[in-house]
Parts: sequence; C-alpha cells; structure tokens
Amino acid sequence: MTATDRATELIEAAAQAAADKLAHDIIAYDVSDVLAITDAFLLASAPNDRQVKAIVEGIEETLNKELGAKPVRREGERDGRWVLLDYVDIVVHVQHAEERVFYALERLWKDCPQLELPEDAKATRGKAAAHAGEAGTADEGPAPGGEFS
Repeated sequence: MTATDRATELIEAAAQAAADKLAHDIIAYDVSDVLAITDAFLLASAPNDRQVKAIVEGIEETLNKELGAKPVRREGERDGRWVLLDYVDIVVHVQHAEERVFYALERLWKDCPQLELPEDAKATRGKAAAHAGEAGTADEGPAPGGEFS
C-alpha cells in the first residue's frame, strides 16, 4: 500500500509551507505499510522555539487555506519544542533542532520510502548542521590569542 493522493497533496503543501518559514531538514516518509493510523509523516526542524511555532502556524494556515484541512489533534504547542499536527492522512512533526537530534525519528522510519517534496523543501536538507556550525563558531569565544576562532 502507498500513501493516498490526498496524503501526498497534504505533504507537498505542508513541506512547501515549512520551507517558506525557513524550516531545516524537511523530509517525508510513506508509513502506510507499517502504520494503520496515517499514511505519511513530515519531519521538519528549527533552531529555536519561536521558529518552531512560526513553522507550525505557516503549515496550519497553508493547509487550511489551500486544501481546507484542519488538524484533528495538536500536541506540544505550549512548549514549542516538538509540535505534532495530526491531519489523519498525515502527521506533521516540527521539532526544535535539539529534539530532532535526540529523538532521531529518521532512524525509526529509515526503512520506509521517502516521499517526493517540492524543490524548496529539498533545499533545506543539511541546514540544521550548517546552522549549528555557524552558531558553534560564534559561541566558542576568544581563542587563546585573544581573537575569535
């Protein structure tokens, strides 16, 4: 069994909305063969809580406006570290970058086929690592010689 056309349509729109809000590492999996409760998962992350919330709002607004879809369940919004949006056909996970690394959902679903995403969403792959590298050099402080590394 593969993800339904409706699930694919929702995934593509949600991925584009996440990319528009500067999400990192957007990826989608067809989980229809291993889960009876949904067809696909969309994963995205952001470097801070505010960005997680902005991505979630962007996805909700886009799916409602363009496809008339509203989540039947929303979890984690208060903390802004890991927000789950359940649209029945798809489940969207927007995580703070630290939660993304810690929980490593990609490892759980790596055997499931990846779904094709819009180019803007594909371009976000590797952004979290690049962002962490930039933040790491800025936060390291002065080098022994007194200059920043």
